[in-house]
Amino acid sequence: MSQIETSAPVVIAVAITGSVPRKADNPALPVTVAEQVESTHQAYEAGATLAHIHVRNDDETPSSDPDRFAAVQEGLRKHCPGLVVQFSTGGRGRDPASRGLSLQHRPDMASLSTGSVNFPTIVYENAATLVTDLATQMKRYGVRPEIEIFDLSHLHGARRLVEAGLIDARPHVQFVMGVQNAMPADEHLLDILLAESRRILPGATWTAAGIGRNQAIVMEWALARGADAVRTGLEDNIRITKDRLAASNAELVGLAAEAVRRHGRRVANPAEARAVLGLAA
Repeated sequence: MSQIETSAPVVIAVAITGSVPRKADNPALPVTVAEQVESTHQAYEAGATLAHIHVRNDDETPSSDPDRFAAVQEGLRKHCPGLVVQFSTGGRGRDPASRGLSLQHRPDMASLSTGSVNFPTIVYENAATLVTDLATQMKRYGVRPEIEIFDLSHLHGARRLVEAGLIDARPHVQFVMGVQNAMPADEHLLDILLAESRRILPGATWTAAGIGRNQAIVMEWALARGADAVRTGLEDNIRITKDRLAASNAELVGLAAEAVRRHGRRVANPAEARAVLGLAA
Protein backbone atom coordinates (compact mmCIF):
# COMPACT_ATOMS: atom_id res chain seq x y z
CA MET A 1 0.00 0.00 0.00
CA SER A 2 1.38 3.42 -0.93
CA GLN A 3 2.02 6.18 1.58
CA ILE A 4 -0.76 8.25 -0.01
CA GLU A 5 -3.25 5.44 0.52
CA THR A 6 -2.01 4.82 4.06
CA SER A 7 -2.35 8.46 5.06
CA ALA A 8 -5.74 8.99 3.41
CA PRO A 9 -8.50 10.14 5.76
CA VAL A 10 -11.11 7.63 6.92
CA VAL A 11 -14.79 8.51 7.20
CA ILE A 12 -16.38 7.29 10.45
CA ALA A 13 -20.05 6.48 9.93
CA VAL A 14 -22.29 6.13 12.97
CA ALA A 15 -25.55 4.17 12.71
CA ILE A 16 -27.28 5.67 15.70
CA THR A 17 -30.55 3.77 16.14
CA GLY A 18 -31.48 1.16 13.53
CA SER A 19 -34.76 -0.71 13.48
CA VAL A 20 -34.08 -3.60 15.88
CA PRO A 21 -32.58 -2.54 19.27
CA ARG A 22 -34.86 -1.17 21.96
CA LYS A 23 -34.19 0.88 25.06
CA ALA A 24 -34.80 -2.29 27.04
CA ASP A 25 -31.68 -3.67 25.33
CA ASN A 26 -29.58 -0.55 25.98
CA PRO A 27 -31.02 2.57 27.63
CA ALA A 28 -28.55 4.73 25.67
CA LEU A 29 -30.33 3.96 22.39
CA PRO A 30 -31.67 7.25 20.95
CA VAL A 31 -35.30 6.92 19.84
CA THR A 32 -36.99 10.33 19.92
CA VAL A 33 -35.93 13.07 17.51
CA ALA A 34 -34.34 15.06 20.33
CA GLU A 35 -32.42 12.01 21.56
CA GLN A 36 -31.22 11.23 18.04
CA VAL A 37 -29.95 14.76 17.46
CA GLU A 38 -28.17 14.84 20.83
CA SER A 39 -26.63 11.38 20.41
CA THR A 40 -25.43 12.21 16.90
CA HIS A 41 -23.96 15.51 18.06
CA GLN A 42 -21.95 13.67 20.72
CA ALA A 43 -20.77 11.17 18.09
CA TYR A 44 -19.88 14.05 15.74
CA GLU A 45 -17.77 15.62 18.47
CA ALA A 46 -16.02 12.24 18.88
CA GLY A 47 -15.15 12.08 15.17
CA ALA A 48 -18.15 10.78 13.22
CA THR A 49 -18.74 12.58 9.92
CA LEU A 50 -21.61 10.46 8.54
CA ALA A 51 -24.82 9.62 10.40
CA HIS A 52 -27.03 6.77 9.23
CA ILE A 53 -30.61 7.51 10.29
CA HIS A 54 -33.62 5.34 11.02
CA VAL A 55 -36.62 6.85 12.80
CA ARG A 56 -39.04 5.25 15.23
CA ASN A 57 -42.66 5.59 16.21
CA ASP A 58 -43.55 6.54 19.77
CA ASP A 59 -43.72 2.83 20.69
CA GLU A 60 -40.16 2.32 19.32
CA THR A 61 -41.31 0.38 16.25
CA PRO A 62 -39.69 1.30 12.91
CA SER A 63 -41.22 4.26 11.09
CA SER A 64 -41.16 5.65 7.56
CA ASP A 65 -42.68 8.99 8.60
CA PRO A 66 -40.99 11.57 6.36
CA ASP A 67 -41.69 14.32 8.90
CA ARG A 68 -39.64 12.50 11.53
CA PHE A 69 -36.76 12.09 9.09
CA ALA A 70 -37.00 15.79 8.22
CA ALA A 71 -36.96 16.80 11.89
CA VAL A 72 -33.83 14.74 12.59
CA GLN A 73 -32.11 16.16 9.52
CA GLU A 74 -32.99 19.72 10.53
CA GLY A 75 -31.45 19.18 13.96
CA LEU A 76 -28.31 17.58 12.57
CA ARG A 77 -27.71 20.32 10.04
CA LYS A 78 -28.09 22.91 12.79
CA HIS A 79 -25.85 21.27 15.38
CA CYS A 80 -23.36 19.23 13.28
CA PRO A 81 -22.00 21.46 10.49
CA GLY A 82 -20.91 19.52 7.42
CA LEU A 83 -22.09 16.15 8.73
CA VAL A 84 -23.14 13.75 5.97
CA VAL A 85 -26.78 12.85 6.62
CA GLN A 86 -27.76 9.43 5.32
CA PHE A 87 -31.37 8.19 5.53
CA SER A 88 -32.18 4.50 5.68
CA THR A 89 -34.51 3.03 3.08
CA GLY A 90 -34.16 -0.37 4.78
CA GLY A 91 -37.19 -2.58 5.05
CA ARG A 92 -37.50 -4.27 8.44
CA GLY A 93 -40.91 -3.36 9.81
CA ARG A 94 -41.63 -0.88 7.00
CA ASP A 95 -44.13 -0.97 4.15
CA PRO A 96 -42.16 -1.22 0.87
CA ALA A 97 -44.31 1.49 -0.68
CA SER A 98 -43.25 3.95 2.03
CA ARG A 99 -39.54 3.21 2.21
CA GLY A 100 -38.61 6.04 -0.16
CA LEU A 101 -40.94 8.73 1.20
CA SER A 102 -38.17 10.48 3.13
CA LEU A 103 -36.07 11.02 0.00
CA GLN A 104 -38.12 14.10 -0.87
CA HIS A 105 -36.21 15.86 1.93
CA ARG A 106 -32.96 15.44 -0.02
CA PRO A 107 -30.52 13.99 2.50
CA ASP A 108 -26.93 13.80 1.34
CA MET A 109 -27.12 10.02 1.03
CA ALA A 110 -29.47 7.09 1.50
CA SER A 111 -28.95 3.37 1.88
CA LEU A 112 -29.91 1.19 -1.09
CA SER A 113 -30.03 -2.60 -0.85
CA THR A 114 -29.82 -4.18 -4.29
CA GLY A 115 -31.18 -7.64 -3.51
CA SER A 116 -33.05 -9.79 -1.01
CA VAL A 117 -31.46 -11.79 1.81
CA ASN A 118 -32.36 -13.97 4.78
CA PHE A 119 -32.36 -12.20 8.14
CA PRO A 120 -32.71 -13.87 11.57
CA THR A 121 -36.51 -14.25 11.46
CA ILE A 122 -37.60 -12.78 8.11
CA VAL A 123 -36.65 -12.49 4.47
CA TYR A 124 -35.44 -8.94 3.85
CA GLU A 125 -37.18 -8.43 0.52
CA ASN A 126 -35.82 -6.07 -2.10
CA ALA A 127 -37.55 -6.92 -5.36
CA ALA A 128 -35.86 -5.64 -8.51
CA THR A 129 -38.78 -3.29 -9.16
CA LEU A 130 -38.45 -1.76 -5.68
CA VAL A 131 -34.68 -1.35 -6.05
CA THR A 132 -35.15 0.40 -9.39
CA ASP A 133 -37.85 2.66 -7.95
CA LEU A 134 -35.70 3.68 -4.97
CA ALA A 135 -32.67 4.31 -7.20
CA THR A 136 -34.83 6.39 -9.54
CA GLN A 137 -36.07 8.51 -6.64
CA MET A 138 -32.53 9.00 -5.34
CA LYS A 139 -31.43 10.20 -8.75
CA ARG A 140 -34.44 12.54 -9.00
CA TYR A 141 -33.72 14.17 -5.64
CA GLY A 142 -29.93 14.25 -5.97
CA VAL A 143 -29.37 11.75 -3.14
CA ARG A 144 -26.18 9.69 -3.32
CA PRO A 145 -26.81 6.00 -2.60
CA GLU A 146 -24.77 3.79 -0.33
CA ILE A 147 -25.06 0.31 -1.80
CA GLU A 148 -25.68 -2.29 0.92
CA ILE A 149 -24.06 -5.61 0.04
CA PHE A 150 -25.43 -8.60 1.95
CA ASP A 151 -24.47 -11.10 -0.77
CA LEU A 152 -22.09 -11.26 -3.75
CA SER A 153 -24.98 -10.99 -6.20
CA HIS A 154 -25.84 -7.58 -4.78
CA LEU A 155 -22.65 -6.18 -6.30
CA HIS A 156 -23.94 -7.24 -9.69
CA GLY A 157 -27.28 -5.62 -8.85
CA ALA A 158 -25.38 -2.38 -8.30
CA ARG A 159 -23.57 -2.85 -11.60
CA ARG A 160 -26.91 -3.17 -13.39
CA LEU A 161 -27.99 0.15 -11.87
CA VAL A 162 -24.79 1.75 -13.19
CA GLU A 163 -25.46 0.33 -16.65
CA ALA A 164 -29.04 1.66 -16.50
CA GLY A 165 -27.76 5.14 -15.68
CA LEU A 166 -29.51 5.22 -12.30
CA ILE A 167 -26.33 5.49 -10.22
CA ASP A 168 -22.91 6.74 -11.22
CA ALA A 169 -19.91 4.54 -11.87
CA ARG A 170 -18.30 5.50 -8.55
CA PRO A 171 -20.83 4.29 -5.98
CA HIS A 172 -20.16 3.96 -2.27
CA VAL A 173 -20.40 0.29 -1.29
CA GLN A 174 -20.86 -1.23 2.16
CA PHE A 175 -20.24 -4.93 2.84
CA VAL A 176 -22.52 -6.06 5.69
CA MET A 177 -21.17 -9.05 7.58
CA GLY A 178 -22.39 -11.02 10.56
CA VAL A 179 -26.18 -10.82 10.22
CA GLN A 180 -27.56 -14.19 11.33
CA ASN A 181 -28.57 -16.33 8.31
CA ALA A 182 -26.90 -13.88 5.91
CA MET A 183 -23.24 -13.32 5.02
CA PRO A 184 -20.96 -14.36 7.90
CA ALA A 185 -18.12 -12.24 9.21
CA ASP A 186 -15.25 -14.01 7.48
CA GLU A 187 -12.01 -12.34 6.43
CA HIS A 188 -11.65 -14.49 3.33
CA LEU A 189 -15.16 -13.54 2.21
CA LEU A 190 -14.27 -9.86 2.55
CA ASP A 191 -11.34 -10.42 0.19
CA ILE A 192 -13.63 -12.10 -2.33
CA LEU A 193 -16.19 -9.29 -2.13
CA LEU A 194 -13.55 -6.60 -2.40
CA ALA A 195 -11.91 -8.26 -5.40
CA GLU A 196 -15.25 -8.55 -7.20
CA SER A 197 -16.14 -4.96 -6.37
CA ARG A 198 -12.84 -3.75 -7.79
CA ARG A 199 -13.40 -5.85 -10.91
CA ILE A 200 -16.93 -4.69 -11.79
CA LEU A 201 -17.14 -1.34 -9.93
CA PRO A 202 -13.54 -0.12 -10.16
CA GLY A 203 -14.38 3.44 -9.15
CA ALA A 204 -16.27 2.54 -5.98
CA THR A 205 -15.39 3.73 -2.51
CA TRP A 206 -16.06 1.15 0.17
CA THR A 207 -16.61 0.29 3.80
CA ALA A 208 -17.65 -2.76 5.82
CA ALA A 209 -20.04 -3.16 8.73
CA GLY A 210 -19.71 -5.93 11.29
CA ILE A 211 -22.86 -6.75 13.23
CA GLY A 212 -22.88 -7.40 16.97
CA ARG A 213 -19.67 -8.86 18.35
CA ASN A 214 -18.21 -8.73 14.83
CA GLN A 215 -18.13 -4.93 14.76
CA ALA A 216 -14.54 -4.45 15.92
CA ILE A 217 -12.93 -7.27 13.94
CA VAL A 218 -14.62 -6.36 10.66
CA MET A 219 -13.45 -2.78 11.19
CA GLU A 220 -9.88 -4.02 11.64
CA TRP A 221 -10.08 -6.09 8.44
CA ALA A 222 -11.44 -3.12 6.51
CA LEU A 223 -8.77 -0.72 7.75
CA ALA A 224 -6.02 -3.23 6.97
CA ARG A 225 -7.28 -3.25 3.36
CA GLY A 226 -7.42 0.52 2.94
CA ALA A 227 -11.16 1.11 3.38
CA ASP A 228 -12.43 4.60 2.69
CA ALA A 229 -14.74 4.47 5.70
CA VAL A 230 -15.68 2.43 8.76
CA ARG A 231 -19.04 2.02 10.45
CA THR A 232 -19.99 1.79 14.10
CA GLY A 233 -22.99 2.65 16.26
CA LEU A 234 -25.74 1.23 18.43
CA GLU A 235 -27.77 0.03 15.44
CA ASP A 236 -25.18 -2.68 14.83
CA ASN A 237 -23.77 -3.32 18.29
CA ILE A 238 -24.99 -2.29 21.74
CA ARG A 239 -21.98 -3.57 23.71
CA ILE A 240 -18.36 -2.71 24.43
CA THR A 241 -17.66 -6.14 25.89
CA LYS A 242 -19.82 -9.18 26.56
CA ASP A 243 -20.46 -7.84 30.05
CA ARG A 244 -20.75 -4.10 29.43
CA LEU A 245 -23.21 -2.10 27.36
CA ALA A 246 -21.95 0.83 25.32
CA ALA A 247 -22.58 4.09 27.14
CA SER A 248 -23.36 5.97 23.93
CA ASN A 249 -22.83 6.13 20.20
CA ALA A 250 -19.98 8.51 20.98
CA GLU A 251 -18.14 5.83 22.96
CA LEU A 252 -18.30 3.49 19.96
CA VAL A 253 -17.09 6.28 17.66
CA GLY A 254 -14.18 6.90 20.00
CA LEU A 255 -13.13 3.26 19.69
CA ALA A 256 -13.41 3.50 15.89
CA ALA A 257 -11.18 6.59 15.90
CA GLU A 258 -8.59 4.70 17.94
CA ALA A 259 -8.68 1.86 15.39
CA VAL A 260 -8.19 4.31 12.52
CA ARG A 261 -5.11 5.78 14.18
CA ARG A 262 -3.69 2.33 14.99
CA HIS A 263 -3.64 1.66 11.26
CA GLY A 264 -1.65 4.81 10.55
CA ARG A 265 -4.67 6.65 9.16
CA ARG A 266 -6.42 9.78 10.33
CA VAL A 267 -10.07 10.50 10.98
CA ALA A 268 -11.67 12.54 8.20
CA ASN A 269 -13.11 15.93 9.05
CA PRO A 270 -16.49 16.84 7.51
CA ALA A 271 -15.00 18.48 4.41
CA GLU A 272 -12.70 15.51 3.81
CA ALA A 273 -15.57 13.07 4.32
CA ARG A 274 -17.61 14.85 1.68
CA ALA A 275 -14.69 14.78 -0.73
CA VAL A 276 -14.09 11.05 -0.15
CA LEU A 277 -17.77 10.27 -0.77
CA GLY A 278 -18.12 12.49 -3.82
CA LEU A 279 -20.48 14.98 -2.17
CA ALA A 280 -20.67 18.74 -2.50
CA ALA A 281 -18.95 20.69 0.26
